[in-house]
Amino acid sequence: MRPISSTKLPANSKEDIKSLKKLAPYIWKYRYRTLFALLSLILAKVANVGVPMVFKEIVDALDIKNPGVVLLVPLSLVLAYGLLRAGASLFNELRDAIFARARHSIMRIISVELLEHLHKLSLSFHLERKTGALTRDMERGTSSINSLMNLFLFNVIPTTIEILLIAVILLNLYDPWFAIITFSTVLVYIVFTMLVTNWRMKFRVEMNVRDSEASSSLLDSIINFETVKYFNNEKYELNKYDEKLAKWEDSGVKSQTSMSALNFGQALIIAIGVTSVMYLAVKAVVENSMTIGDLVLINTFMLQLFIPLGFLGIVYSQVKHALADIHMMFKIFAEQPEISDLEPAEALNTKEYDIEFNDLHFAYNPAKPVLQGINFIVPNGKKVAIVGHSGSGKSTIAKLLFRLYEPTRGAIYINKQDIRNLTQESLRNAIGIVPQDTVLFNDTILNNVLYAKPEALMEDVINACKNANIHDFIESLPDGYQTVVGERGLKLSGGEKQRVAIARAILKSPEILVFDEATSSLDSITEKTILDNLSAIAKQHTTLVIAHRLSTVVDADNIIVLDQGRIIESGTHNNLLAAGGYYFNLWQKQQDKFLGEKYKM
Repeated sequence: MRPISSTKLPANSKEDIKSLKKLAPYIWKYRYRTLFALLSLILAKVANVGVPMVFKEIVDALDIKNPGVVLLVPLSLVLAYGLLRAGASLFNELRDAIFARARHSIMRIISVELLEHLHKLSLSFHLERKTGALTRDMERGTSSINSLMNLFLFNVIPTTIEILLIAVILLNLYDPWFAIITFSTVLVYIVFTMLVTNWRMKFRVEMNVRDSEASSSLLDSIINFETVKYFNNEKYELNKYDEKLAKWEDSGVKSQTSMSALNFGQALIIAIGVTSVMYLAVKAVVENSMTIGDLVLINTFMLQLFIPLGFLGIVYSQVKHALADIHMMFKIFAEQPEISDLEPAEALNTKEYDIEFNDLHFAYNPAKPVLQGINFIVPNGKKVAIVGHSGSGKSTIAKLLFRLYEPTRGAIYINKQDIRNLTQESLRNAIGIVPQDTVLFNDTILNNVLYAKPEALMEDVINACKNANIHDFIESLPDGYQTVVGERGLKLSGGEKQRVAIARAILKSPEILVFDEATSSLDSITEKTILDNLSAIAKQHTTLVIAHRLSTVVDADNIIVLDQGRIIESGTHNNLLAAGGYYFNLWQKQQDKFLGEKYKM
């Protein structure tokens, strides 16, 4: 599966329309709130346009040259002026209040759905992803939804309504040339804005790409803090980060320069249009075909129209950027999981947990097979171990059992049920695994153990930690079980993290236990204590143990020996030693190494 990449962001109308269509169902869910918000918006704009019309009447009433002059402005006009201003503000605030729930709920729903979708995607996607770039795409996408709705409801739609209202008034009350010049200016302004904005989008695209790259570099550097220190590579990391930021800086300068050119062009178009309209208005007043109030009205209309229109370039640019970011987010939704439940899939519902690996083949890369024709059974309630050199395919078998990958050929059965026909949820509920590489959440030790069974009692947690030989260590900490383990568990040693992971698997109390090099980071004494506890626990479960150290699996009911993806031997520990084959030689080498290390000590 190809990971999401930010190297290309769309700037074309087809992609924009697709993004809007995908957003439509979410907005439709809040259609009544949206309609009420739009109604409030229209009323606010009607009131806003009514203000200068009332003001015109006030000015005309005060014009001593007007034959119909009155020395006192009618109180009704002043009251109407105040009410319209207050009404415009009221309906604007009402619009905001009504639509707030819709905006924030849509963001929440999409954010949750996005995380849910990411969890559904296959392991291969997550192995190839760039976490920093992915999270930036997610953040920009969800925040852009809020921005887009704000821009449409608070800028685009209000400006459009205001333009239409002013058009109706100008065409009905004044010389058609006022409307012709005004809306020719608007049209030229909009066309110019769209053309220039589409041209300069490439600079914004480049900025987003460089921003994602820099964010990814920063995140990798922080996550691998210890590795940076081990190799004294702080300067290397800083230089790498600075190089990416320098490219972002160049793109940002180009983006801002082109924005300045856009802004000046827009201002020039507006200046020409306003000047032309005002010339006609002044001329009409001089010729007595219009009143001073009419001049004030037209001038106010120009301000009300062109001030928000002056931001249209920025708004259009922001809309395009928001749509581009939303498109990148929907590209994540477009990724399909390699592994999904069949329709219909059946639940694993059995009291017997015989596991059969039948003619199992698998390859991460077709040119390099990892497993070739694996056949063995883990009987219900028995303990079977898989041993072999690194790269022989041991851990891959555990990943296939957990359905993180699908076999290239062959099948895995649990009590005669092909696991491909099972729901992933029921399969994984039945399996508890201690992985080779233990990663903990940046949370308390208690919550990391409880992650296996959030409803478990404290007594159960303590018993699990005792069986994992970590309870006494936790109690010795100042904060005990409330100790926060840090990012990826970095505040704990490798052995301590591994014991927390073992406690977590024990607390889950699944029917099937899988230990993938579960004691590789432990010292011999701790390992012996935990192995004794695990042996007692394993008697109640169907257990698969993947091990490099043979001393950890001598009590297994059956030991499978792998080499280059094939089973070359199998049997109990004593039988394999008696056979004097591959396992015997491996055992001898490990014993010699152990004795050598013991002698050095």
